[in-house]
Amino acid sequence: MTQPMTNGATLAAAEPVARSRQRVRSVEVVVPVYNEEHTVESCVRRLHAYLDETFPYPYRITVADNASTDGTWAVASALAEEFPQVHAVHLDLKGRGRALRQVWGESTADVVAYMDVDLSTGLEAFLPLVAPLLSGHSDLAIGSRLHRGSAVVRGPKREFISRTYNLLLRATMAAKFSDAQCGFKAGRTEVVRELLSEVEDNAWFFDTELLLLAERSGLRIHEVPVDWIDDPDSRVDIVRTALDDLRGMARVARRSLSGAGRVELPDRVRQARLPPGLGWQLASFAVIGTLSTLAYVLLFLGLRQLLPALLANALALGATAVANTAANRRFTFGVTGRQDALKHQVEGGIAFVLGLALSSGAIAALHLAHAQAGPSAELAALVAANALATVVRFLLLRVWVFNPRRAQRP
Repeated sequence: MTQPMTNGATLAAAEPVARSRQRVRSVEVVVPVYNEEHTVESCVRRLHAYLDETFPYPYRITVADNASTDGTWAVASALAEEFPQVHAVHLDLKGRGRALRQVWGESTADVVAYMDVDLSTGLEAFLPLVAPLLSGHSDLAIGSRLHRGSAVVRGPKREFISRTYNLLLRATMAAKFSDAQCGFKAGRTEVVRELLSEVEDNAWFFDTELLLLAERSGLRIHEVPVDWIDDPDSRVDIVRTALDDLRGMARVARRSLSGAGRVELPDRVRQARLPPGLGWQLASFAVIGTLSTLAYVLLFLGLRQLLPALLANALALGATAVANTAANRRFTFGVTGRQDALKHQVEGGIAFVLGLALSSGAIAALHLAHAQAGPSAELAALVAANALATVVRFLLLRVWVFNPRRAQRP
């Protein structure tokens, strides 16, 4: 249950008269708080002053009180009475993600954002954060402390944890964004609203899950370098938060392997999308390709002890090609069930023949140049040939074998 505190002024009432006939776009900034009685007033006043003086778009600041037990709600309510652009919402349950879900889901602004109450991130980065969203160029935007253009002041412990966490996301979830935890994010409201129903976490992992879901759905994520100074008074339990994040990563990974974790957005919100699924498909194809290559190498080296190089290559490549096509069918292109499974294997076999021709040609050329070439030289030539074949294979699978438009044709 929520208790909104309003002052009779709406976001529209706070908008200045438009200088043109084009509708002025607006932004809502959420500041989630929990027991911040002594911090929230200075934060909101500073944020309001900055936006009022420099921000060229209509805005609203919403203080989302996460079931505080001190005087935070009273302070937030007083601020909402004082400033027409300030709004306050009280939630009966804790959770930063829960607060953002509540306010973002009900927002009437074109772009929704949030920032931490300590304002550790320099406010000068706020306009660059939301500008690509207001123009429709991007779908979500994040402040990154790990960008080479950022200026960050924080202790070695937090630096190590942050970099380790983001490295884990890149290694295990194929994430392309650089900083999942920075409390400085924004998104186009119509896009965020479509994503919220699929995000399960209501606490600190909410940000990461939202970003992974957006990336999995082929949306554009814009990154902004920020100036960031660590708050020495931060009360975040780092160990507990890290464990919760690891559990969240495991849950999202299980959903992805099951074929879930992707949102099909309506056409009206797709203006800033990349080619559907391309980001995820490239990442999934790369992971499956790496595993297939390792399996191929082991098979080739084992068979080479008993068979000639050309025959060992053909058998190893054939076995891994069948497994590779099946894995890409299921995980990269999301095709399930037995229907057309054999056809897909046959069509994928054409890519196998191409790879076989390239790799066999590489072996033949190697032995023509060096008649006494050993298994290590053969393996190097095969890896180089298969790298080229992999690029062609992905294109064939994407535009032909698993192209969804083929299923729509009579």
